[in-house]
Amino acid sequence: MSNLLDLLIAGLATGAIYAIVAVGFTLLWQTSQTINFAQGEFVMLPAFLMLAVMHAGAPFWLAILIGIALSLLLLGLGFKMLLVDPMLRHGVLPLAIATMALAIGIKEAAKQFWSAEASPFPSIIPGGDITIFGRVVALQSIGVLVLAILAVLGLTTLLNRTSIGHQMQAAAQNPTVARIIGVPVERMILLTFLINAFLVALASLLITPIYLAKFSNGEVLGQAAFIAAIVGGFNQVRGAIAGGLLIGVVDNLSAAYVSTQYRAAVPLVLLIAIILFRPQGMLGRPEERTV
Repeated sequence: MSNLLDLLIAGLATGAIYAIVAVGFTLLWQTSQTINFAQGEFVMLPAFLMLAVMHAGAPFWLAILIGIALSLLLLGLGFKMLLVDPMLRHGVLPLAIATMALAIGIKEAAKQFWSAEASPFPSIIPGGDITIFGRVVALQSIGVLVLAILAVLGLTTLLNRTSIGHQMQAAAQNPTVARIIGVPVERMILLTFLINAFLVALASLLITPIYLAKFSNGEVLGQAAFIAAIVGGFNQVRGAIAGGLLIGVVDNLSAAYVSTQYRAAVPLVLLIAIILFRPQGMLGRPEERTV
């Protein structure tokens, strides 16, 4: 039982990061019908940007601020204006293919200009252990879980309890009607891309001290977050959150009780089951489209 508690806490911490990244998937799809297959690389890149700033002599706190600012500029504004806007007019499929190419480009660029070797990355959470229910638990796991939960709560508060959040939801649900009632739809869509850029930078800051900074991180994180978004419900933020937590726990438990060799297969089995029996996801809603 004690070992199970350790696994659950570690799984929830990892799952909370998956949830942050999955929420970005969901927000981009809701507002602009964008499926970003480079989302995992978007999580990988900010860590390398922060490391580059630190190697230039900046302190860690300044590297964090600069890394987040660069993420907003490159992965938010730049991504929307230079790739999404030109490609989306040709349809969702060409855009999806373009984001796949972007993922490969970012990964190879990180490998070429930084290193193929993993690099250590400092943590914003102090090291050490704390005792919960008589069990010693890593402080980093608790800190990651708490910060990720605070980020998700902040986002849901923004979406559900502020005027900007209501405008974002209106722009996502029916852009035509939203424009008629005076909602600045294009500005809300841009804000969504900036929020996604902030979320991936935060996820990078939280998970890189655990996984180390390496060019292949995006493959694992992107796949896990994409599965989480589909399992939870691709058109619901709460579904992405639930899916992320579930995938994190399932992945950790399968590694401990099934096999580390086949741990990646268990979330895929869950994904197939969801697609077969509840295509809209656990908390998603069915979408009807006119053909």
